[in-house]
Amino acid sequence: MRQSWKTWSGLFGGLILACLPLAPLAAAELPRASQLDAEARQAARAGAPLIVIFSRADCSFCQTIKRDYLQPLAADPRYAGRVVIREIGQDTEAPLTDFSGRPTTHARFAAAEKIRLVPVVAFYGPGGRKLHESIVGARLPDFYQSYLEDAIEQSAKALKKP
Repeated sequence: MRQSWKTWSGLFGGLILACLPLAPLAAAELPRASQLDAEARQAARAGAPLIVIFSRADCSFCQTIKRDYLQPLAADPRYAGRVVIREIGQDTEAPLTDFSGRPTTHARFAAAEKIRLVPVVAFYGPGGRKLHESIVGARLPDFYQSYLEDAIEQSAKALKKP
């Protein structure tokens, strides 16, 4: 009888643990933008745009774009050493130096760029030159990767033009 109580209590305890909500998965993290013009020049030297995702901490679509597309992009051998990806938090007052070398914050820069809804993935060259139309929203998941890769390739071509 004693053995069966231990068995049942172990199973019951395991069942309780299995029903507890799991801790949230680690948020998809990307480096925060800090010196935009320097970061854009770094990307341009590698022949690619500075890729900036404008996001909010409470935006699940932002987390998806970062986790499913931008982080794997940075690890993709085709883009190794070429892409520079940074995040700007629309909802943060983190310090930032803009493309002109002026101090600002993430929130003020996002407002100056007229970012209202997130996620927005933008493609910049040195001096803040926009190299391609931004990808606004999460769009269709089946095609998002191709939108992203096309924007990077078109941005790289635009970098070569004066």
